[in-house]
Amino acid sequence: MAQYLSLSQFANVSDRFNLDRIRSDFNSVHGTIAKLRPPQEFFDFRRISKPANFGEIQNRVGFNLGYFSANYIAIVSILSVYALITNFLLLFVTCFVIGGIYGINRLNGEELTTPFGRYNTSQLYTGLLIVAIPLGFLASPISTMMWLIGSSAVCVGSHAALMEKPIETVFEEEV
Repeated sequence: MAQYLSLSQFANVSDRFNLDRIRSDFNSVHGTIAKLRPPQEFFDFRRISKPANFGEIQNRVGFNLGYFSANYIAIVSILSVYALITNFLLLFVTCFVIGGIYGINRLNGEELTTPFGRYNTSQLYTGLLIVAIPLGFLASPISTMMWLIGSSAVCVGSHAALMEKPIETVFEEEV
């Protein structure tokens, strides 16, 4: 019974990719892209200044994280792509696992017949796991994630702390 439960969990992965969900995800991405601030505003060096105290840093970070959120998501995405490109083994393992899961799901629960034998989906997932885990450890995903977290925090945090609020918002707060 447990074998059939695990098979159904993996076999239903392709069922989760329905058209309505893809449309809603696309609309969500489109909405985020629509919130991108122009580069002239994001890289406005006239608004960069040293904060006077920690309260001002908190105020700026709180405002800028909401105001430039789409730009910060783009920066983290670009850093993620850079991290994958520079760690080729991690990129290979990621593509290998995604391709393996896709290929096994394409079987629709049928057995794979090769000249070496017949394999059911449970055996294929186990084989994929046996190959992917050691390769995953060699690819050092934890150090890549730590680099990504650190570099994202430095880029986003320094921009959010050093960028002053637009002058319009300062006047809105006083009223």
